[in-house]
Order: sequence, then C-alpha cells, then structure tokens
Amino acid sequence: MDIVIPLFERFTALDAIGPYEVLARLPGARVRFAAERPGPVRTDTGGLSVVAEVGLAEVERADVIVVPGGPGSRELVGDAGLVGWVRRLHPGTTWTTSVCTGSLVLGAAGLLDGLEATTHWGAVALLESFGARYRPERYVVQGRIITAAGVSAGIDMALHLAGELAGRPVAEAIQLGIEYDPQPPFDRGSVAKADPATVALVSRLRELRTSA
Repeated sequence: MDIVIPLFERFTALDAIGPYEVLARLPGARVRFAAERPGPVRTDTGGLSVVAEVGLAEVERADVIVVPGGPGSRELVGDAGLVGWVRRLHPGTTWTTSVCTGSLVLGAAGLLDGLEATTHWGAVALLESFGARYRPERYVVQGRIITAAGVSAGIDMALHLAGELAGRPVAEAIQLGIEYDPQPPFDRGSVAKADPATVALVSRLRELRTSA
C-alpha cells in the first residue's frame, strides 16, 4: 500500500505528522513524503523541517494521498504544481484525503465541487469558493474523498482511514499504540466553543509568529 504525503513550504507539521504516525503503522504500508524537490521542507513555524524523500514528478501513482494544510496551502491554490499533481493522481487512488487547509488544494483541483467538506474554521469561505459545502465536523467522508478539520483532526481522520484500509481491530490497536486518548485541559477546541476574545487572539498570535 503506497501512501504519499506531499509537502510544501510553510505546511503545518502536525497536519502531516499526525496522519503519518497512524498510517505508517498499517501492516504492509509504505508512507512517503514528497515535495517539488527532494530534501528538507520548512514548516510554518520556521523552526522545523521534514525531509521529502522523493520529488512529486517521481510519484506516478498512490493508493492514498494525504494533503496537509498550513499557510503555504493558500498560496498553492493557483499553482499548477501540487494542484495538478493531485488532479493527475486522484483517478487512480483508493482514497484522496486532506487535513486542515489542505482541502483548499483538493478544491482547487476540482475535486470538491458539489461535495460536503471540512477545513480549518478560518478558511470556510475560501473552501466554499471552490463549490464545496462546509460541514463543521472533525472529518467528512464523501465517497473516496475525506477532508479533516484543523490540524489535530488529521489524527481522527487517519484512524478512520486505518479502519477502512485494515479493519477496526487494527485501527483500534494503532490508537492504543500511540495512546491517542484526548483529555484537553481546556474546552476551546472548536470555534463553536470559543468566545470572541479567544477567536481574536488566534489571529493576533498568528500575526506575532509571522512577524518574528
């Protein structure tokens, strides 16, 4: 089973690494990171890089695609490189998936037109501009396309995908193996639960990070 996670400058680390930690534990699976060129690719914080072992042009097919999000994904919606790669490989995949604003890449490739989908709550309008109907869920399954909400939701999506690929017992064993049992100290994990001040602070913290 060939699983490919494409990377790009300023992707969000957990968008890619969360699903990787789940899917790499599937029996018989090979998970590869790909990018425009092989080599290190910087995350959105600038302090971490992940090494892509192959170039996108070298990947002619995949059973599963997992497109991460991050600030860089917004810049890619008009770029023929990654968008064209997703459009080219999708007809041959078993599953085409995204995490966070990676759904914008799927949308730009024309894969979400008329479908229900999710993304990070801050990118809903842009997602819907591609013809998708936003649904505020942790992940949304539409045929063989799965979109996950922001960042941490990629783990939930990957566990669902593991169940589809290898069966529930294997998926449950993977969940236990990585001890994924969320018990957050705060109840602010969705925009529906957050007060306006917290929502505004998200944008302020992002500004401070990008200006540093």
